[in-house]
Amino acid sequence: MSDKENTLEDEFLDDALLNGEDQEQKQDNVDEGVELSVEETLSEELAKEKDKFLRLFAEFENYKRRTSKERMDLFKTAGQEVMVSLLPVMDDFDRAMKELAKSADKETFKGIELIKVKLIETLKSKGLETLEVKAGDVFDADIHEAITQIPAPDKKMKGKIVDVIEKGFKLGDRIIRHPKVVVGN
Repeated sequence: MSDKENTLEDEFLDDALLNGEDQEQKQDNVDEGVELSVEETLSEELAKEKDKFLRLFAEFENYKRRTSKERMDLFKTAGQEVMVSLLPVMDDFDRAMKELAKSADKETFKGIELIKVKLIETLKSKGLETLEVKAGDVFDADIHEAITQIPAPDKKMKGKIVDVIEKGFKLGDRIIRHPKVVVGN
């Protein structure tokens, strides 16, 4: 090392030692009840105010983030009430399609089917999804609503869905209607 570097290091160490001694002396002064100078008092007050400001700023940032998330959730599920009120109409379409499939009038069946598909596509574009449930799936109490239990037709169907009575739907990540099922026991 050069002499210049040694000198700089020595000065740095001396400053660090002096600062450490100053801190110890300040603590000793406080312990002995010696009054702090105006500069020291002001610097302590400034440090406290900076801490308050940083905490307030962080709290405000958290508030903004939380309200923004709540607003996004509200927009995602804003149409939930309308969607829930349209679900019985979807059920009626399903029943009508079953009955029209039995009749000889195929043109009426095609017309009703087109209307149903258009309604389903419109609701899907707004975030509505059908929960796919079929006989033989494992029953999950968090997703399915068991209406009744019947003796399982065979041992493989114990604890599984035997029949789906009513479809379930999701709006975004939220289930707005649980599928109603019959479970085998």
